[in-house]
Formats: sequence, C-alpha cells, structure tokens
Amino acid sequence: MQRKLILSSPLLEITISRLCQELIETHQDFTNSVIIGLQPRGIYFAKRIHQELLNITGKDIPLGQLDATFYRDDFRRREPLKPNATKVPFLIEGKSVILIDDVLATGRMVRAALDAMTAFGRPDKVELCVLIDRIYNRDLPVTADYVGKKVNTISSEKVLVEWKEQGHEEDRIWLMTN
Repeated sequence: MQRKLILSSPLLEITISRLCQELIETHQDFTNSVIIGLQPRGIYFAKRIHQELLNITGKDIPLGQLDATFYRDDFRRREPLKPNATKVPFLIEGKSVILIDDVLATGRMVRAALDAMTAFGRPDKVELCVLIDRIYNRDLPVTADYVGKKVNTISSEKVLVEWKEQGHEEDRIWLMTN
C-alpha cells in the first residue's frame, strides 16, 4: 500500500485557522450556534475548531459529539459495528448547528448524522465543515459549507487522518492507494 502525505503541520494549523475565520464571518457572535463533531474521528477536528474559535473570539461555543452508527444505511449489512459515545449536553432546537467531520467521502455518514440529530431537536440550520473533501467519491448529493482541502480520489483510494490525540507523533493526513 502506497501513501502520499497531503497535509501536515504547519499547513494543517493554517487550514484550521482559515476555516475558523470563515465560521466567524458567517456566525459572527455564535450566540445561537453549536458545534457537533461526528464520531469517531470528527471529534478530534471539532475539538480543534472549538479551541481555535475560543482562542480567537473568547466565546465557549457548546460542543457535542454524535455517533450515527445505528442510523447508517449499511448498519445491518456490515460486520458488527462498535458504537461510540454520543454526548450532546444541549438541545439543538432552533440553533445553527456546525456539523464537523474529518473526511467527506460518500455522504452517507452525513445523512446518518442528520437523522441522529433529530433526537436533540430540530435545528434552524445545519452547516457541514470538513477537513478533507474527497471529491469524485459521492454517493449522495451532500456538499460541505466549509472545506479545508479538496482531494481528487477514486474508490480504491482512502484518506487517513492521524491526530496527536489518537497517539500519533504528529498530525498528518495521508492519501492511501492499494
């Protein structure tokens, strides 16, 4: 398996900072906004975005983590999936939700997350923020509102995101090819 580095420090920090500036332009004071990271790996990216927004604005925006395992359309077709924790300690009714994931590929996980979010209320608006957008790989008509980097991929390729918080030496994003 070959791997090609597509993003690492310090460019990753610059990308996160740019995405936060875009979020600030849209949400301004974040009074009616919440951040929800998708389990399992989107939560690391969501925490980075949350911390950077706190550093820039001084506002502690509500942060949650959502597991959409049981809402996936392939849930019963795959080997048993191990669910992760859902921690959304706030209602999203009438809020602007910033849904965050590390990689947007087929769009199926985002669809599942939209279904899973209904347990916490009906948001006023949902925006999607992703670190990597794997264009040319979509099964559903899902697009991100905020994108760190677009990567042209084919179905045999995979994007691997490594975070320090997961025990890796440094933050790196790889394009893996069989």
